[in-house]
Amino acid sequence: MASDLASIDSCELKMIDPDKVDLVRRSLPGAEDVLELADVFSLLGDPGRLRLLMSLLEGGEMCVCDLAATTSMSESSVSHALRLLRAHRVVSVARRGRMAYYRLDDGHVRMLLDLGLTHTGHTVAIHPETTGVNE
Repeated sequence: MASDLASIDSCELKMIDPDKVDLVRRSLPGAEDVLELADVFSLLGDPGRLRLLMSLLEGGEMCVCDLAATTSMSESSVSHALRLLRAHRVVSVARRGRMAYYRLDDGHVRMLLDLGLTHTGHTVAIHPETTGVNE
């Protein structure tokens, strides 16, 4: 069975449509852009950070104390996560006196979260690593 799957995933010819391959290669983003995008997606892969972002999506601008209460995380964990998110331009901060208020950095972050929620809301994930299902 495993050899059948391996033969399905391997190409007998190394390139079927060289023109398409060339077109796609030229349209791909640069290596640095891909690394930055991978960084953003890895940040979104943490449930705690994702809860913070969902809180900011729903609540708009919020301080660390309110974010900690909303997400049931410690203020220290919230602060650490916000530092990472801020460093990657996912959230921004506005200071008012001694208080810092965080918000989603821009509309693109909001769109990314909305699209992710829409996608997960109408699909059922298959986790082959836990279910043994390959397709």
